[in-house]
Amino acid sequence: MRSKKILVVCVLSTLLASSVINTLAEDEKISPDQVSENIYMIAGKGGNVGIFIGDDGTFLVDDNFAPMTEKIVDAIKSVGGDFPKFLINTHYHGDHTGGNENFGRGGTLIFSHDTVRERLKLGSFVGAFNMKAASVAPEGLPVVTFAEGISFHLNNDSIRAIHVAEAHTDGDSFIHFENANVIHSGDIFFNGFYPFIDVNHGGSLKGTIKAVDKILAMADDNTKIIAGHGPLGDKAQLMEYRQMLGIAYERLSKLKADGKTAQEAVAARPLADLEETWGDGIFTGDRWIELIYTGV
Repeated sequence: MRSKKILVVCVLSTLLASSVINTLAEDEKISPDQVSENIYMIAGKGGNVGIFIGDDGTFLVDDNFAPMTEKIVDAIKSVGGDFPKFLINTHYHGDHTGGNENFGRGGTLIFSHDTVRERLKLGSFVGAFNMKAASVAPEGLPVVTFAEGISFHLNNDSIRAIHVAEAHTDGDSFIHFENANVIHSGDIFFNGFYPFIDVNHGGSLKGTIKAVDKILAMADDNTKIIAGHGPLGDKAQLMEYRQMLGIAYERLSKLKADGKTAQEAVAARPLADLEETWGDGIFTGDRWIELIYTGV
């Protein structure tokens, strides 16, 4: 049985006032979990952070909330790394980019998809959570951006950042550590529960399925997959998630083709048989349908 209730905070905490986030960060105790020889994962109240250490410098995938920066740096140092030389944002949401300004001021070089920089620069509003994010200071903006992908050659590995369109947002990338056989999916993958899909910023259920398929095509039975939220995963768990997304898409697409409104779709309870497995995380199936229906 996956433990999911404690993971509700992972996304919902993005809507909290900064003072509340500060308090949560003060109480948060983190420790890096080893994924491979020199890759670690930090799970907590924000998005999962990936840490890649080696002689060429520390490479960070996402950076949680701003108040977590000091603890993240301490965690990196505890496993032999140093202040990150490189940081890549998998998408723009604040639970994955909140530390950008802190790391940028410290000299970290930040990378992202083109759209991520624009969202951070202009600020954003996520209607699903009534969450407004202010524009990020220049120090926290990505200084290198890409349209389709970018490659890094560090610490005896080749790292590919691969953009996938209209998935969790319109600016998602997943990160493939080829030699280590590790993938950081960002929020394309919520391990064990219905995902948040930001349909107001280009996300869609169909696009999420396509993105998952792309990751599955690169994974094998030994691949470790760092989800955007939830525990460390593998190909088998990602396939279970893909099956759930496919079932949901088929059923919701039919309801939409029949002219059903979101409220009518909810009333039809098309995900009732999935609820026990997938509905005790961030959203119930009913709430998830309400949020994603326009993006099916």
